Amino acid sequence: MNQLFDISDKVIAITGAAGVLAGGTAKYLQKQGAYVVYLDLFQDKVDATVEEAKKISDKCCGFACNVLDQAALDAVRDRIIETCGKVDVLINGAGGNMPGATVGPDQDVFDVNIEDYSKVLDLNLKGSVMPTMTFAKVFKQQGHGVVVNFSSMSSPQALTRVLGYSNAKAAIDNFTRWMATEMALKYGDKIRVNAIAPGFFISNQNRALLTNEDGSYTERGQQVIDNTPFRRFGEQQEVYGTIHYLISDAASFVTGIVVPVDGGFSTFSGV
Repeated sequence: MNQLFDISDKVIAITGAAGVLAGGTAKYLQKQGAYVVYLDLFQDKVDATVEEAKKISDKCCGFACNVLDQAALDAVRDRIIETCGKVDVLINGAGGNMPGATVGPDQDVFDVNIEDYSKVLDLNLKGSVMPTMTFAKVFKQQGHGVVVNFSSMSSPQALTRVLGYSNAKAAIDNFTRWMATEMALKYGDKIRVNAIAPGFFISNQNRALLTNEDGSYTERGQQVIDNTPFRRFGEQQEVYGTIHYLISDAASFVTGIVVPVDGGFSTFSGV
């Protein structure tokens, strides 16, 4: 293997690791030889995920952790250090949406539930800020570390309907740049913070929104395809390589960026 991309000596903590995209990323990185710590909200989901991960290798463990609970984050960080001796990478994969924070097809923006909106902001913004602040203390002590955040196509442009999620992900972009600058100026060039912005991928969460039961596209799904130069949705594994690059030594001079993985969606005006 090219040593620039060798991650076999890295300990990687991933939040939301019982989910589809973060979980798939975690398993991919474990297959590349990394030691992966699976973090998610519920213990039963963590246990099931780690049981599957053990089939890949013994280089894994998992802990239940609420990314919005500072005491829980501190405890998990300390357990990882006790177990592994260090942590090299944090991938902030926890996130999600709620119907009340979106504008339905027959609604307008005034129907947004502000309580749900606040919950979505907390999960998608504070749910990355708080783990980053927690693990960055270790990175400061070690003198090295990498953070990868999850942004979205809803961040740089106005996607209809997903108000709360869009606002949170736009803030993630700003936080990524801000934290990258702060870490580099204060603690040197071995602590890096970047983000990826996935385009449109079919998942259990959005399948009914983008496709019909017969596999054809819904109106919204067709709108996405029409604005994607590749004329298709992404495959889950197409995210993995970008994350691998960002956490590897190949990206040693890369910090503060948000990388689109979107089949050209973010570059295309539709005309």
